[in-house]
Amino acid sequence: MPQPVLGILTLYLNNAKQLEEQSVYRRMIIEGHRMGLDVFVFTPADVHTSKEQIHALVYDPNTGKWSRKWRAFPNMIYDRCRIQRSERFQQLLRFRSRYNHLTFLNRPLRNKWTVHQTFSQKPRFRQHLPETLLYNSSADLLKMLKQHQVIYLKPANGTGGRGILRIERLKGTRSVFDIQGRRLDRRIITPRKVSQSRLEGIVRQWCIGGRFLVQQGIPLRLSSGRFHDYRMLVQKNGNGVWELTGMAGRVGAARSVTSNLHGGGHAVRAEILLKQWLGSEEKTEKVMKTAEKLGLEAAAFLEDSFGALCELALDLAIDREGSIYVLEVNPKPAREVFARSGDSSTYRKALVRPLEYALWMYKNKTTPSSAKTTEE
Repeated sequence: MPQPVLGILTLYLNNAKQLEEQSVYRRMIIEGHRMGLDVFVFTPADVHTSKEQIHALVYDPNTGKWSRKWRAFPNMIYDRCRIQRSERFQQLLRFRSRYNHLTFLNRPLRNKWTVHQTFSQKPRFRQHLPETLLYNSSADLLKMLKQHQVIYLKPANGTGGRGILRIERLKGTRSVFDIQGRRLDRRIITPRKVSQSRLEGIVRQWCIGGRFLVQQGIPLRLSSGRFHDYRMLVQKNGNGVWELTGMAGRVGAARSVTSNLHGGGHAVRAEILLKQWLGSEEKTEKVMKTAEKLGLEAAAFLEDSFGALCELALDLAIDREGSIYVLEVNPKPAREVFARSGDSSTYRKALVRPLEYALWMYKNKTTPSSAKTTEE
């Protein structure tokens, strides 16, 4: 029986052909080698359509070196491509369309607004969603500010905490607001107080060139003044079944309104941070069990709605009462939150599970469902 082949599909970050997660792919290739799975890395730019071959990046665990080799198309494709504003992303869309018949472990999700609307259809998930509107005009902004003291403005297609604005109505006032946030390049903007009319102008300017959501703010400020949330990773295991891989806490950098690690935040084991936040081990255990059930049901529901998935990260806000809110979901999750929290066994599990699932698919000749929606 020939050795199964998995191709990791990714995008170059720039014209120098740099890869953001090359060290992760190296680990996955080494783990795949031990399991009897041949793994290589490629981008749409490496595909030679007339030859129907790929000029792939391969790593040799014996020599510890990367090289290029011409390879046939793999048995399965593990899509790690994130949204870019570049021609490279347009190449990706063309690749997905042309080779839609191939076996993908995972298909792309839609934007945050579509995912929010999809979740909203089910009462099971509705209770775990912060109130959210698609920003069309100042009326949407003012409506949310009347109902909530704190709101967030976030891009519908953003990642990594970019382009997020936090707006808080100052206590004792009706029309004075504190704003702070991060620009699209992740730079922190200086917090400042503004009037309502000035705020409306700032938000209009902020939203030029993209679609933004206005979302209810959940109280997440720690006693240190920093904001925190929780990253939960659910993945399909070696039997094709959804399972919780792990959960970690993220604490944002000073002056940051988000907790993203790329923005200077740090990771903490979830049970430690949650116990500090909720005040008891009993509450912590109960919330973590509820979060796990929610994550597994959410992954299955989104797969039914949009097409094949092999993993999903949920960013969760948990308030002082232990109520859980899904801030957003990420079908192309990073894993470093577990390494940074000191949980090396969960980090390894997060790397290995997609490989185990790929082997299960190959042995069972199972083809996941194709994408059910057009891409953003």
